[in-house]
Amino acid sequence: MPDEKSEKKGLKQKAREEFEQVVILTAYLAFFFCALATYSMLLLNKFHISSFAYATALINAAIIAKVILIGEAVRAGKKFEGKALLFSAIWKSFVFGWLVFAFHIIEEMAKNLIQGKDAAGAFRGIRLDDLLSRSVVVFCTFVPLFGFREVRRVIGRDRFRALFFHTPPKVDP
Repeated sequence: MPDEKSEKKGLKQKAREEFEQVVILTAYLAFFFCALATYSMLLLNKFHISSFAYATALINAAIIAKVILIGEAVRAGKKFEGKALLFSAIWKSFVFGWLVFAFHIIEEMAKNLIQGKDAAGAFRGIRLDDLLSRSVVVFCTFVPLFGFREVRRVIGRDRFRALFFHTPPKVDP
């Protein structure tokens, strides 16, 4: 019986940690995507679509956060983990940027298929220039994200949290 109880606790703990990761990643990505939506609205003078733009930014942040966690679960981007953290962070940003790009292509094709287009028409309806420009922004957003995640991986979760979220003790000069 104790094994069953500890297994349930382990499963609960794992679910809690994954939920925490989704929330943190979503908040980080939402910050950048909402800033980008604001920038686009200001640039294009399209203030009447603000709620739709922000809703889309929040939904994309949540979906991309889950794509990142799935990619990490299948060990995507692990190639340079033994190298300098900067190289590892840039490599992971590149790999996960491509994963997000592929996800967006599938998403756009699904939307076009739902609208009644055939497979060839669904693919032709995709604006690759728009997807590539979004991918560049996502890559730039991922570099600091994976930089922090790599630091956390190397120094450990507890030390990372202590470093960023707790006041360090005073050091006498």
